Amino acid sequence: MAWLISLIVLLSLVFILKSVIMRNANFEKSGIEKASTSSTLATNSVGFTQNQKNKTKVIFVMGATATGKSKLSIDLATYFSGEIINSDKIQVYEGLDIITNKITEAEGRGIPHHMIGFVDPNRDFTVDDFCRHALQNIDIISKKGKLPIIAGGSNSYVETLVEDSKFKFQDNFECCFIWLDVSKNVLYKRVANQVDEMVEAGLVEEVRGMFVPEADYTKRIRRAIGAPEMHDYFMLEKDTNINDSTKNEKLAHAIEEIKVNTCMLVDSQFRKIQRLREELGWKMHRIDATSVHEKCGKDAEDEWMKEVLEKTITIMDEFLK
Repeated sequence: MAWLISLIVLLSLVFILKSVIMRNANFEKSGIEKASTSSTLATNSVGFTQNQKNKTKVIFVMGATATGKSKLSIDLATYFSGEIINSDKIQVYEGLDIITNKITEAEGRGIPHHMIGFVDPNRDFTVDDFCRHALQNIDIISKKGKLPIIAGGSNSYVETLVEDSKFKFQDNFECCFIWLDVSKNVLYKRVANQVDEMVEAGLVEEVRGMFVPEADYTKRIRRAIGAPEMHDYFMLEKDTNINDSTKNEKLAHAIEEIKVNTCMLVDSQFRKIQRLREELGWKMHRIDATSVHEKCGKDAEDEWMKEVLEKTITIMDEFLK
């Protein structure tokens, strides 16, 4: 009988060891290695300080547009067996994939994404709608034994989800807030490059496909930066009395306006995150990705691993243990 018990214990240990090896092997295939536990935490402690017993753990990846939130959330979901819930209030709408900067299938790397492109562009989607859908998806993901990762730039929606007492978020969930930050001067350049990439990818054609002269740019998907800025150009485009040079100038002005307005969005997102930290006391881990965006190619990937991913993994290892 003793030999049988010993055999069972041995087999159990082998199974556990095999699981750990497979997890790390799969991660290494993607070019990502497990971070050293000796890495320094970016800022202060996670989530809320009240009793966290029996609460579902939820990760928030926050930051301004173009900082790399989508990439980081996908890397974390790959490593920690998670699924991603979109918290961008424009990306919830179907259509305009280029100007709303939705991830491509290749970029998603097979990680399940929830609440992206699932709302009719002619229907309202309120902050309460967002909160209800987010809670439903957290429940679905958690019941599958996966880690819910909420990522996106609509900080006011995230604030309502966490702070509004009617959703009882703090009663039921333990939070880890990851703030991906980039120096504004560096980020402004990244924004300009990103807009140029969008134009090359077909931004003008995409917006033209939904253009109507009487459009209301204060509602639904037409609020997206890139739609209202193109309006005057499209109004001018088919006017045979206007020469091509004038039309091209109007298009160049519209593209520049998209860049300026996106940088203004960056400023607004930064201020909101600062308010969440300073006024509401949210305890965030700030990860500085500035050096990543100052490099290119393999150098940028190596910097991402060292300065962003490894440090974030260390924070999450501590949070999830």
